[in-house]
Amino acid sequence: MKYFISPSPSQLKRPGPTNAYQNLEKTSVLQETRTFNETPVNARKCIHILTKILYLINQGEVLVAREATDCFFAMTKLFQSKDVVLRRMVYLGIKELSSIAEDVIIVTSSLTKDMTGKEDLYRAAAIRALCSITDHTMLQAVERYMKQCIVDKNAAVSCAALVSSLRLASTAGDVVKRWANEAQEALNSDNIMVQYHALGLLYHIRKSDRLAVSKLVNKLTRGSLKSPYAACMLIRIACKLIEEEDVPAEELSDSPLYSFIEACLRHKSEMVVYEAAHAIVNLKNTNPRMLSPAFSILQLFCGSPKATLRFAAVRTLNKVAMTHPAAVTTCNLDLEGLITDSNRSVATLAITTLLKTGAESSVERLMKQISTFVAEISDEFKVVVVQAICALCAKYPRKHTVLMNFLSGMLREEGGLEYKTSIVDTIITIIEENVDAKESGLSHLCEFIEDCEHVSLAVRILHLLGKEGPFAATPSKYIRFIYNRVILESPIVRAAAVTALAQFGASCPALLANILVLLGRCQMDPDDEVRDRATYYLSILNSAKPELYKNYIIERENCSLTLLEKALTDHLNGELQTHFDISIVPKAAIVKPEITNDVMMVTSAPRVPKITREEESAARLAQLPGIQVLGPIHRSTAPIQLTESETEYTVQCIKHIFAQHVVFQFDCLNTLSDQFLENVRVDLTLPEGYTARAVIPCPKLPYNELQTTFVIVEFPPDASSSIATFGATLRFVVKDCDPNTGEPDSEEGYDDEYMLEDLEITVADQIQKTKKNNFQVTWDAADSEEWLQAEDTFVLSAVSNLQDAVNTIIKILGLGAANLSEKVPEGTHLHTVLCSGTFRGGIEVLVRAKLALSEGVTLNLTVRSTDQDVAELITAAIG
Repeated sequence: MKYFISPSPSQLKRPGPTNAYQNLEKTSVLQETRTFNETPVNARKCIHILTKILYLINQGEVLVAREATDCFFAMTKLFQSKDVVLRRMVYLGIKELSSIAEDVIIVTSSLTKDMTGKEDLYRAAAIRALCSITDHTMLQAVERYMKQCIVDKNAAVSCAALVSSLRLASTAGDVVKRWANEAQEALNSDNIMVQYHALGLLYHIRKSDRLAVSKLVNKLTRGSLKSPYAACMLIRIACKLIEEEDVPAEELSDSPLYSFIEACLRHKSEMVVYEAAHAIVNLKNTNPRMLSPAFSILQLFCGSPKATLRFAAVRTLNKVAMTHPAAVTTCNLDLEGLITDSNRSVATLAITTLLKTGAESSVERLMKQISTFVAEISDEFKVVVVQAICALCAKYPRKHTVLMNFLSGMLREEGGLEYKTSIVDTIITIIEENVDAKESGLSHLCEFIEDCEHVSLAVRILHLLGKEGPFAATPSKYIRFIYNRVILESPIVRAAAVTALAQFGASCPALLANILVLLGRCQMDPDDEVRDRATYYLSILNSAKPELYKNYIIERENCSLTLLEKALTDHLNGELQTHFDISIVPKAAIVKPEITNDVMMVTSAPRVPKITREEESAARLAQLPGIQVLGPIHRSTAPIQLTESETEYTVQCIKHIFAQHVVFQFDCLNTLSDQFLENVRVDLTLPEGYTARAVIPCPKLPYNELQTTFVIVEFPPDASSSIATFGATLRFVVKDCDPNTGEPDSEEGYDDEYMLEDLEITVADQIQKTKKNNFQVTWDAADSEEWLQAEDTFVLSAVSNLQDAVNTIIKILGLGAANLSEKVPEGTHLHTVLCSGTFRGGIEVLVRAKLALSEGVTLNLTVRSTDQDVAELITAAIG
């Protein structure tokens, strides 16, 4: 008879399982390694200590070289033990410490002995440990053993040797290339993992030789690989070859490589079938007939009982939804069935795919379907849905009311900061891109800040209200929401509310008297920041000077905070004999967030702050001698390639524009492993009016290392001569070198040169785009003696519709469009584009382009600027 004793209350209160290693101290653990020196070796105790060491390292604990070396040498004493588990723990320890400790090669003989011994449990792990401590100079000593292990009958040993060879290929490629025959023999193995790793190593050895890769693929496609992993890799290699050949769609169906991929759709392994379908739908040059069987497979997988297959199929459909919308639409019925899938990842992907491909008429139905689902998922998946709704609103702007109401409902639900931020970001994006959505969007945000618990979001919304609210149909209705924040919120929010009130007072004369009263009350606030802002804005508004309103309230030009901090630090570290001049700090530029198509990339990592190209370039340019005399950087252009990507030397150029100078930054890459370049520089053929001021060469350019050389050139005195083309030649001294070591064979070299593509300085290079909150007010204010005007009419023969004309004008001039004028409404024949920017030297530019569509596109361009030459230059750029 068995008696069951129920646990006592004290037993019930005992905590659950805890991590036995969570409170380890590095010093005490390292002291415990003295146990390794005891004789005989206590295997159980040593295993426990090794586990602690590995745990500390993997938790980010840093061991200095001395500590790692002492620990490593103590660990070598454990080779005298025959305990299998302890020996394998020693191998792991060697791998982890090999990059930190010194003189690790001392264990090479012990590892070689284990690697060639009869104990199979040792051999695979010994190979991995040996290759982690071996460099290219020692590799030849164990080359014979590695070749034997690659073709070993034991699959674990063979896999370890192949994977280790792949790792060594990055540092000792020439030695590993000699193992191609052994890898080819391993490719015939019956073990699926050996075959997979052998193919990976063979491809890595031959990937720089396109003909050798083609032969390998053609040979393998005619046979049948037993390993589904190897088959998947072969499909990927075949796709890469097809993309490189750029075969047209009509010829692609006859390609043997494509025939192989299509045949894999009928493979017995689901993994291979999916890989083939995924490959076909992602190929560039395909037609509906070729895509049909692949989409049928994906549709079939959507109904699979396996969650992994459903996830893979829906994720692929999601990624190609924008490139093949018609084909994905055929799967919509299956996708709708997955909205209620028990796997939330699958359900979220199904919803976002439907939002991408859904018709305008089905938006309301989709919103109803997902409303119940959204309430049941976690915040990270809700963020994905919000991003998809944002894309849908951009696709169907007339449905903004339905989508905005749905987002407003999501805002009222419980959720974290990241989730609420994504909704607010989406609503703000909709407001900025759709004029019709502004009123409803601002109203929803006003309601949200009444109960918003996140200070950062409240400040952002108040900033938006101050920017957009004064130009709404009835701006007075937003005053109550803003002033409520002054009464009820924290000091940070109150300060933001005061600034928003001041913007209403500066932009709405009818509300000025009321705003002055409210700001007067804010002067009694307990927080000094709020009081100071209220007093500052009151003094400006009481001056009744529109110019002060514009410069200090409506269109405040903010400095780049990163560069301001650097300038202040440099000033404080200097001699402090002069006052700090804030005009040397570049103004903050508009930074667009990076858009990714991968909707399931959900991360809890903090957001990386958005930075401008100017901020990114500041640190590098600051190292150039005498760069400070050029003044603040105006703008940096996107990099342009001056060579083909497959050439011996690749060069890209970034143009850093200053008030009177341009700094050409040439990023150079040497792709020849047997050459070492020195004194690398770019010689420019200067157009008339330009003057070279400095050439800063790159002293050394080793193989596969990106290095930089600079050329500083002064602009011509007149702006009209600044549009020019430069010839460019890369010059350098070549020294032959050992491909393995990268060291030159001798001190003697020879001069050589390489022709580059021509460089251009355009109007857009010299203009930093700006965005005016109320362009019409600025335009009217520019109708004065200080501003100069140029006007001309053009016929744009190269474009056939208004939207293309607008895109061309903005691209040529490099200006920022205002009031959403960069978007042309459907069905219209007349449109006006309003743009603004700042020409180098701080010269403001305003442009009004009136477009008319009849048989062609006619353009009436009016430019207002504070400099006549600049106005004429911009007008001439279109002609």
